Amino acid sequence: MYEKMLKFSGYEEVKIARNGEEAINLYKSFSVKPDIILMDHRMPIKNGIEATKEILQIDNTSKIIFASADQSIKETALSIGAISFKEKPFNMKRLIENIQKALK
Repeated sequence: MYEKMLKFSGYEEVKIARNGEEAINLYKSFSVKPDIILMDHRMPIKNGIEATKEILQIDNTSKIIFASADQSIKETALSIGAISFKEKPFNMKRLIENIQKALK
């Protein structure tokens, strides 16, 4: 769903990881790092908090928007380096606005 909406909104290259470990490996494989990462919290193998920590250890300038239905992890996500937190479910228009703001 996110992939289609992001592409429809003009973001040409959107990559999807099915779990936290795959997200980390995908990030490592990029020769040009992504402008923004949308990270979910609940994923198999490694959760979003663990994946965010590892990605930020690789490159602490990475811009990660964290998404979760669990509001209780908002403080943790922001404290480890996420630039913003979106509580699920969220409005795609607001996500796009958040992405545009982060890319400025």
